[in-house]
Amino acid sequence: MTSLYALQQTLNVDNMNKTELRAVIKFLYLKKMSCKDILNEILSVLGDNSVSYAKVKKWVANFKRGVTVTEDAPRPGRPATSINEDHVNKAETMVHADRRVTVRSVAETLRISYGSAEEILTRNLGMKKVSARWVPRMLTPEQKQCRIQISQQLMQRFHADPDDFLSRLVTQDETWIHHFDPESKRQSLQWKHPWSPPPRKFRVTASAGKVMASVFWDSRGVIMIDYLEHGQTITGEYYSQLLIRLRDAIKQKRRGKVSQGVIILQDSAPSHTAHVAKATMERCGFELLPHAPYSPDLAPSDYFLFPLLKEQLRGKHFGSDDEVVNAVEQWINEQERSFFLNGLKKLESRWQKCLMCLETM
Repeated sequence: MTSLYALQQTLNVDNMNKTELRAVIKFLYLKKMSCKDILNEILSVLGDNSVSYAKVKKWVANFKRGVTVTEDAPRPGRPATSINEDHVNKAETMVHADRRVTVRSVAETLRISYGSAEEILTRNLGMKKVSARWVPRMLTPEQKQCRIQISQQLMQRFHADPDDFLSRLVTQDETWIHHFDPESKRQSLQWKHPWSPPPRKFRVTASAGKVMASVFWDSRGVIMIDYLEHGQTITGEYYSQLLIRLRDAIKQKRRGKVSQGVIILQDSAPSHTAHVAKATMERCGFELLPHAPYSPDLAPSDYFLFPLLKEQLRGKHFGSDDEVVNAVEQWINEQERSFFLNGLKKLESRWQKCLMCLETM
């Protein structure tokens, strides 16, 4: 005789709902078992509190009267008048008119409950409220078109001969490195139990002491770093002298690179675009690649080198400029050659992403 154990293999008895339990009762009833035998069979498998004799007797009587379904019959209830097509359309119109409208404002305008307004916005309209993303600058249509054109131009040149492009490329940028830079929120994350108190930290700011570093690097590593002395500023004339020093450093550290033809990728800072700097660039035999204004996402130092460097230095205290310089150069010397090559290779994906984002706008 087939027992209830066979059903236990297909049904999760720990989570058996009432519909499944009625199906079991129906199955045993069709096997011509009595109410008492059905009860004992179920209790032997599912436990003493799984079903009562009155419940078994009730459903056996239902099956004898010709009832075939085990689900509850639909019951009339209060209609959901708050959530209807009219309210959904009005809520959508309000959101389109003001993206910062609150749930409470929607509820008061439509004269519905807060919960109904929230359900319309989240479930019916599929919306959620998010904070605005910080971007360095809101670009004009002309600046966006410039980004597209330059990305297309550099992408075509890169695809013509990727190895030649990367071997000739030298990129440069400046950054401030503080004697103390507080660790980021991500760096301060800690594991904790639900019952443990949350960790605390004091509000701190970056120190006034800092060093300006101008870093020139290529696919093999850093070629030259210049640390600006206190009281000086990077002008067109100062940057021109750096380019002359860069040419000498390339001759010494990258033999054959000057004759191969150096291509420079830098941002459009005033000191970089000064007439004296451009003249020195040509005199040194360097080719300057175009760079779209306000595009740190397309500059390898901004999206790759500097963020990783500063992440390692955050939270550390340095007592002098010399300690900062030593820490920077120690970190750079620890990086493998593939580290810098990978940073430059990311340019391709960033050009592609720039084209995809702007062409769909």
